[in-house]
Amino acid sequence: MFRYLTRRLINWLVIIVVSTNITYLLAWNFMDPRSNYVGRRPPLSPQQITDLLEPRNLSDSVPLLERWWTWLTNIVLHWNWGLAPNGDTVNTQMAARMWVSAEFTGVTLIITTVAGIALGVYTANRQYKLADRIGHFSSTITMNIPPIVAALGFVLVGIWVNDLAGRTIFYVTGPVGLSSEHWWVPVLDTLHRLILPTLAMSLVGYATTHFLQRALLLDNISADYVRTARAKGLTKKHAIRKHALRTSLIPIATQIAFSIPVIFLGAVLSEQIFAWHGLGEYLVQTIGRNDVHGTVAIAAFGAFLTAIGALLADIAVVALDPRVRVN
Repeated sequence: MFRYLTRRLINWLVIIVVSTNITYLLAWNFMDPRSNYVGRRPPLSPQQITDLLEPRNLSDSVPLLERWWTWLTNIVLHWNWGLAPNGDTVNTQMAARMWVSAEFTGVTLIITTVAGIALGVYTANRQYKLADRIGHFSSTITMNIPPIVAALGFVLVGIWVNDLAGRTIFYVTGPVGLSSEHWWVPVLDTLHRLILPTLAMSLVGYATTHFLQRALLLDNISADYVRTARAKGLTKKHAIRKHALRTSLIPIATQIAFSIPVIFLGAVLSEQIFAWHGLGEYLVQTIGRNDVHGTVAIAAFGAFLTAIGALLADIAVVALDPRVRVN
C-alpha cells in the first residue's frame, strides 16, 4: 500500500508541476498587469509603470521566458510565489486565506457528507414509504435552491432573530481577529460565526449525496451477493450494513474526495455574503486585478488539492473494497 501511494504521489507531483507551469504561460496570454495602472489620476507614464512592474517580475518589457525562469527559480529556491501588481505578497495572502477557507468549508463538508449518507441509507431502507417520499421531496427542493439565495436567506433570518432578541445571537460576518490570553476565546468566536454559513451551505449541499447514496444502495440491496448473504441467515439490516452499504460507499467516497478543490475554491458568493475572506474571494480578486502570480498560485493549490483527493479516494477504495489489492 505504501509503495502504491508513493508511486501515485510522484505521478501527481509531476502533473502539478507541469500544469502549474502551463498555467503560468497561459496566464500571460490573457492577463495584463500594466492595465491596472491605466486611467489613474494623476496618470503614470509608460516608463513609470514599467519601473513599478519590473521589480515584481510583472513587466511585459521583459521576455516571457526570462519572466518564467525568474518566477520558477524563486519558487524552487525560496518558495516565493511572487508579488501582485500592487506589491502584495502572494505567499502571505495564500497562507492566510487557505486556513479561512478550511474553516469556512470544512464543517460543511462533514455535515453534508454525514447527513447525505445517513438520509440515503434511511430512505433506501424505506423505499416508496412515507419517509422516503418526504426525504425525496425535501431534498429536491433544497438541491434547487441557489447557494446565494440560501446565504442571503440565512443572513436575513439571523438579523431578524438578533433584532427580536435584542442581542447578537447569530453573527452574519466572518472572524474579526480577536486577541485574548485564552486560546479558546477566538476559537469559540470563530465557531459562533460559522453557524449561519455552515447551515446555509449544508442546506443546499447534502441532497446530492443523499440521492446518490440512495440509488447506489438500492442497486446493491438487490445484488446477488446480498441475496446470498440473506439466504445464509443474515437479517436484512445486517446484510445491508455488512455488504451492500460498504460497496455503495465506494463511489460516494470517491466523489467526496474529488470535490475537495471545488469546496475550497468554489464558495465565492458565500464568502462574499458572509464576509469570510478566503480563497474563493481571492480567486476573483486575482483575476480582476490581472494578478498573474496570484492566479497561478491558486491554480497550483487547486491541483494540489486534487492530488490529495485522488490519494484519499485510492485509500477509501482499498479500505472499502476487499477485492482490491495493491502492491
